[in-house]
Amino acid sequence: MLRFICTRVVMAIPTLLIVAITVFMLIRLIPGDPAALMLGDMADPASLEELRRQLGLDRSLPEQMAIWFGNVFRGDLGVSISTGESVTSLVLQRFTISAPIVLCAVLFASVVAVPAGMIAAWRQNKLSDTILVSTATLLLSIPTFWLGLLFLLFFGLHLGWLPVVGYVSPMEDWRAGILYLVMPITTLFLHEIGVILRMARASTLDVLRLDYVTHARAKGLSERMVLWRHTFKNAFGPTWTLIGLVLGNLLGGVAVVETVFTIPGLGRLLVDGIFARDYPVIQGCLLFIALIYVLVNLLVDLCYPIFDPRVTVS
Repeated sequence: MLRFICTRVVMAIPTLLIVAITVFMLIRLIPGDPAALMLGDMADPASLEELRRQLGLDRSLPEQMAIWFGNVFRGDLGVSISTGESVTSLVLQRFTISAPIVLCAVLFASVVAVPAGMIAAWRQNKLSDTILVSTATLLLSIPTFWLGLLFLLFFGLHLGWLPVVGYVSPMEDWRAGILYLVMPITTLFLHEIGVILRMARASTLDVLRLDYVTHARAKGLSERMVLWRHTFKNAFGPTWTLIGLVLGNLLGGVAVVETVFTIPGLGRLLVDGIFARDYPVIQGCLLFIALIYVLVNLLVDLCYPIFDPRVTVS
């Protein structure tokens, strides 16, 4: 197990390195001068040069990259051009807001979609299968921002049950915090149900066609026993992989939902950094998102033997 973890971590280093270099170079190709953006159009040349020197923008690209990589290895992602705060602190602070939303949405979606997908596969070509697949396709086709706006209009403005604008941390006021999180979590939950249900159905159909399932039925086992004891573990492997990808994707790409519901999470920080041309914030967010992807995939691989008895980690 330890050897497997070390191997995966070593394999992840080139991926993170390529992502870091790509992000650094692409951001440097964006037109505009961050110093001029910070000081405004009326700034004199001397002030611009002084600020560019403080930010290290007067150095060559290889020198800037070397300095940035050295700081990253020490855990220093730089200082935000817009606010002057540490990027590392900003990223970690905003991540603690996004993570509970994403984790709850993926957990609820998995609990609902995996059994529903198995039932749809068991009832293939029946009415229940058609209803479940059609519902999953419909939920998958609805854009998250549009679904979020519908929730805001109906539950927030029309009924007045839930708050429309703002954010309160559940650590400060758990009642208000939960109310502010209901609509974002529900939006992501409904969208991801479609993705997970379709994968669970496809995986279950593949397993139900195998010989050992036919043998289990021939022994007189009930369909419930066949599904949960003999089918679930082998069918859940591909779905578990997809859940890991969905989780990593949402942790880095929840910006749309956070923007709709005005939640100050990691995705919102990235969007604000892009609009402000805040190079350190953009670089820090993208590098952190890449790191989250790697860690989530590693966790998925380590848990795979738990769900699929045919897989071993050595």
